[in-house]
Amino acid sequence: MQWSHCKLAFQFMIATALAMVVVAPPTLAQTEKIIYRFAGGTDGAIPEGGLVLDAKGNLYGVTESGGTNGAGTAFELSPSTGGTWTKSVLHEFNYSGDLAYPSSNLVFDAKGNLYGIAPLGGANGVGGIFELSPGSGGNWTEATIYSFAGMVPFQSSLTIDTAGNLYGYFSPFISSTGSEGYGGVWEVSNSNGTWTEKTLYNFSGGNNGSVAYGSGVALDASGNLYGLANNGPRDYGLLFELVKGTNGTWSEKQLHVFKGGADGSSGYGSRVFVDSAGNVFCASSWAILEFTPRSNGTWTEKVLHTFTGGTDGAYPSSSLTMDSSGQLYGTTNEGGAHHGTAFELLPGSQGAWSEKILHRFVTTGADGLDPAYSPLVIDGQGNVYGVTGVGGNLNNGVVFEITP
Repeated sequence: MQWSHCKLAFQFMIATALAMVVVAPPTLAQTEKIIYRFAGGTDGAIPEGGLVLDAKGNLYGVTESGGTNGAGTAFELSPSTGGTWTKSVLHEFNYSGDLAYPSSNLVFDAKGNLYGIAPLGGANGVGGIFELSPGSGGNWTEATIYSFAGMVPFQSSLTIDTAGNLYGYFSPFISSTGSEGYGGVWEVSNSNGTWTEKTLYNFSGGNNGSVAYGSGVALDASGNLYGLANNGPRDYGLLFELVKGTNGTWSEKQLHVFKGGADGSSGYGSRVFVDSAGNVFCASSWAILEFTPRSNGTWTEKVLHTFTGGTDGAYPSSSLTMDSSGQLYGTTNEGGAHHGTAFELLPGSQGAWSEKILHRFVTTGADGLDPAYSPLVIDGQGNVYGVTGVGGNLNNGVVFEITP
């Protein structure tokens, strides 16, 4: 549990230091509203995993700590008349006999069950995957469907395919057998109620790269996996693809090697996004990039926006989200009014993209701070939702809404 305590202490120190800065809130066309502030303690704290939205407009997420047992919670926020939101606790995690400190995003399957990752607890003490199943009367049932052994899914995002198979990273320096390694990609699948894990790929370091902390993989329409790795041939990271062969094995292909300079590095916490045409988008350490496949198997890189710091934001660490119009949304960890931004990128004529700042996070005591690593979600009316791991009146994090 030491990593969790150290992380909490670090976040508290950062939030306390930043709280000394007083910045006047900016005037923007969009309106940001805090729809929930976490109080810590039994209410939960540090909702860093992001949110998932259901068809009725309810939001779901996890807190990494707090709750009755101090090991985190899973929660639901439901909208009601008058613009207020009601929070319900779906599950309180418990290190003893359960998983603990959930830190990933949640994903829905076709039946409405939710899945997530926790890095501690489980049968072997190194975390696992949990399932939350809705029942009558609004009650949810939690079950650990898979306990990791050897590999540690620290800060991995979770991905689900149409068949209900789950994908994620296990951490650098821990191989699938528990020996020293550089991390890799796993799949957990269900067969007649039994969940089994398969290691799809192990990184080997050096030119081959190593897993990027806080990241994860994304799927295209053919079931190929895409992700970011650190290190690589130029030591700035790389973009890779995993392709499943006819014999069930997976092979890795390096699509792009980051060079520093204009395209930055693979960064921390960003997960790639794949659109319906097979184009891959991601945030590097200071730019938003698009990669387009060519007919000869190579890929073309295009810089969509380079962050300049200051009011424009800096260090776009989150995963990107695309709406039905092809506009991209994300967050920066710094800049804006010192504590990060939420931004939108709009495609224009002749392939040009323009940036629009949706919100600059400020130290007002009530606003969130540093919306890093957590992707934004957009509802059918164009409202944007997200979380910050710190900020709010008690520095325990918030859920925010940005209305157009």
